[in-house]
Amino acid sequence: MYDYLNGIIAELTPTYAVVECGGVGYNVAISLQTYCRLEGVERAKVYVHHIVREDAQLLYGFADRTERELFRLLIGVSGVGGGTARVILSTYSPSELANIISSENAVLLKNVKGLGLKTAQKIIVDLRDKVAAAAVPMGEPGSMAATAAANSEAYQEALQALGMLGFGKAASEKVLKRVVKEHPTAEVEELIRLALKQL
Repeated sequence: MYDYLNGIIAELTPTYAVVECGGVGYNVAISLQTYCRLEGVERAKVYVHHIVREDAQLLYGFADRTERELFRLLIGVSGVGGGTARVILSTYSPSELANIISSENAVLLKNVKGLGLKTAQKIIVDLRDKVAAAAVPMGEPGSMAATAAANSEAYQEALQALGMLGFGKAASEKVLKRVVKEHPTAEVEELIRLALKQL
């Protein structure tokens, strides 16, 4: 029904954005990947996927078509809903996820919060050929951009984002401190992704 929203980013959090188009504010659920792409932007084109349920109508938003395509592939797997797909895309970048699926690394995929080994294996079996066919760009396994120095501000932003995703403060602080120590040049997005893999 909807392909994209092109408007003002009226509100932005690590889990949702409000995109104002023609005087109407659309509440769009987003991943951490999209959050980091939209941060500091006044206007943006957000690609959306509309889900209609008996009790709700949900809009999921993405900074690019590649992430949306992966989301659609993920929710096409039995047992994977929009919320789970969003957490997967918050934990791994599209290229990392494509690498995990193509290399059939179910153990790494099950590190996503709320995802068991059986579901991880099912995602890989169902999507390994589809991911290749979708031409999702794949980088080197495990490679992540680390362009800004991790500082107290980045740490606090990452901690706040993890809290909004439902993780306890004490556990998040413990993991984030370890991540910052191991990856001192990590930016906010990378800190969050690395922490999600350990929580």
